[in-house]
Amino acid sequence: MRGHLTEKADVFGFGVVALEILCGRPNTDNSLDARMIYLLEWAWALHENNRSLDLIDPRLIEFDENEAIRVVGVALLCTQASPMLRPTMSRVVAMLAGDIEVSTITSKPSYLTDWDFNDTTSSFLSEDTQTYFTSNESRNNPTSFASNKSASNPTPSPVNISGPMLHGIVGE
Repeated sequence: MRGHLTEKADVFGFGVVALEILCGRPNTDNSLDARMIYLLEWAWALHENNRSLDLIDPRLIEFDENEAIRVVGVALLCTQASPMLRPTMSRVVAMLAGDIEVSTITSKPSYLTDWDFNDTTSSFLSEDTQTYFTSNESRNNPTSFASNKSASNPTPSPVNISGPMLHGIVGE
């Protein structure tokens, strides 16, 4: 998200698709109970309560429970909020094949990432507060025309990026 397309974004997408396949449902389904609308939130809640097998599509009559738990664990690792916590695809393949153990899931999956950015509520900067670069200087040595007042105290965003985001946006 936020314009950063990397290998780790593909890992995240793989994790979501793996969960969709296991559950037999899409990532978001407004026809379900509120606690089940968003697949990642529902999967995490079940995982925390040691009920990962409840994710499995009820239309599946026979399946290997150990393999299903393995796939759920790998999918949750792939959907970690921080790209740094997501495994590489080669590690994902090794975990799915059983060549290596599924790593411990350290944090709740999320649709938002912890990319290193400074989020502020200020809108577009006016011309007199922008930072300009001269043609003779590198990007590491900007000549700033920013006023001390606006540049020194940016207002942090009131948005909580670690909580559920889509539930309040999508109609009930």
